[in-house]
Amino acid sequence: MRILGINALFHDPAAALVIDGRTVAAAEEERFSRRKHGKRPVPFSAWELPEQAAAWCLAQAGLRPQDLDAVAYSFDPDLARPADTLGLDDPWDHLRLDYARQAPYFLAAALPGLDPAAVHFVPHHLAHAASATHAAPDAETCSALVLDGRGEAASHLAARRVHDRLEPLYAQQLPHSLGLVYEELTEHLGFLRSSDEYKVMALASHGTPRLLPELRRHVYSTGDGGFHAVRVPWAELARPRRPAEAWTQDHADLAASAQHCLEEVLLDLVRWLHGRTGDRLLAMAGGVALNCVANSRIAREGPFDRVWVQPAAGDAGTALGGALHLAATGGDRPAPMPGADLGRGWSDAELEAWLKTAGVPYDRPADIAAEVAEALAADRIVAWFQGRAEYGPRALGHRSLLAHPGHSGNLERLNDVKGREQFRPVAPMVTAERAAGIFDGPLPSPYMLFVHRVAPQWRDRIPAVVHVDGTARIQTVDRAAEPLVARMLDRFEQLTGLPVVVNTSLNTAGRPMVDDPRDALECFGSAPVDLLALGPFAVRRNRMFAGGSDPHGSDPHGSDPHGTDPHGTDPQEAA
Repeated sequence: MRILGINALFHDPAAALVIDGRTVAAAEEERFSRRKHGKRPVPFSAWELPEQAAAWCLAQAGLRPQDLDAVAYSFDPDLARPADTLGLDDPWDHLRLDYARQAPYFLAAALPGLDPAAVHFVPHHLAHAASATHAAPDAETCSALVLDGRGEAASHLAARRVHDRLEPLYAQQLPHSLGLVYEELTEHLGFLRSSDEYKVMALASHGTPRLLPELRRHVYSTGDGGFHAVRVPWAELARPRRPAEAWTQDHADLAASAQHCLEEVLLDLVRWLHGRTGDRLLAMAGGVALNCVANSRIAREGPFDRVWVQPAAGDAGTALGGALHLAATGGDRPAPMPGADLGRGWSDAELEAWLKTAGVPYDRPADIAAEVAEALAADRIVAWFQGRAEYGPRALGHRSLLAHPGHSGNLERLNDVKGREQFRPVAPMVTAERAAGIFDGPLPSPYMLFVHRVAPQWRDRIPAVVHVDGTARIQTVDRAAEPLVARMLDRFEQLTGLPVVVNTSLNTAGRPMVDDPRDALECFGSAPVDLLALGPFAVRRNRMFAGGSDPHGSDPHGSDPHGTDPHGTDPQEAA
């Protein structure tokens, strides 16, 4: 079966294509539209579809809309109820339901040739659960935990996968929502709601949970698989912070208290779920599953032997989950995700055409991995653009900013490059075989969804990636899956004695992650980055801004120069 998955209603619109149970492509609309999260999560935007992402998914497989067997839309309006009956204060929420009911016709207009009857509504949290259980490796029998802001009428689902069937076990009804509580806290602390929740998690490490007893009165598990989470009096705990205002210790303490309270409730939910299933594997999805600190505590203290988190755990992942769910119920056997690199990619010839069109000086080193390692060893910042783009919010060695981890000032330097708050950490990447000697936590960790304690003897050696609490959110690199990244890490270790490189997303604050070559060149041109590794090609700042230097001049590293004819091949024609 050929199934297109669509997420559109709330936020992070995305599309995914599953053929005969295998994930072929998946991408978020923000990477095409260049609007962070694709749109704001308000009722008035519910009609907006991931048109560009969907069209690309089909083109990637050489399909037309009429070739599809089904389209999965990850929300079922028949399960929803008016907001006021759910205890939610959202007088325009009915627009979401109106738009959802008309989604088959909106999709048919966006994808000419599609039969509206091919569109199937998949319950929101069921799509989340399928995105985790059907995409995880070795997960034919496993438990699923989904937590986010809201779906049709619930904010949580506990379920179990047995072969290709998902059995719901418990759903927490609205208005109780751990995701909405964390969103409210995000806004109270002066950050952008439904966008900056990860900043609250980072800020929490700077505080102490002294307000935990008070929070436990409002947010707690109920012992039956559900929880109470509503109407937290944030202003009584700490005064609101204005967006441009410096944070105080009270703000950090409130963040720490809320983070600790969230972890306690999640542990109770996980223990209840394990008591019902006895499974060894827990698969997680939903926006709350992007809280890597909580994930690590679940892995460390919870009863499951293994915890797997969907790398696109937020609503974008429901596009894939909806498609996998229809595949499973339609008779196809879902295959685990091949990795997170499911987005757009370009051939070497196409990348070179972009460089020629941009008219920038570039060269092609004998080995771009070694070239980048040498630049990093010299304490230069590198923009790394390789292979297909990542699906989900983490840069995983395809659209990354890289730096030397051994200089503590590189944290501030990178946050300045990206325009971020200085309390936010950056992450290390390390080969899977070297990780256990440096980091203590769930391994392997290929998707940056857990935090690990940094071994004491390494903290002073890689200070740029050690958070204030002594942890790091690592990415382990599988040598077979990512040979180029592994080769770069090997060469960097040869030069520095350090098997770790700083890896943060290739973007600047408030903008989506870089996706196509134009994005990469624009980001490189506007941020103080020393080297752009665009596929096998190197673009160097000292040559690009050399003030009238000949772009056809000799390469300082001795490799063959490549001319940059400003009237060269158009990349679209080259494609």
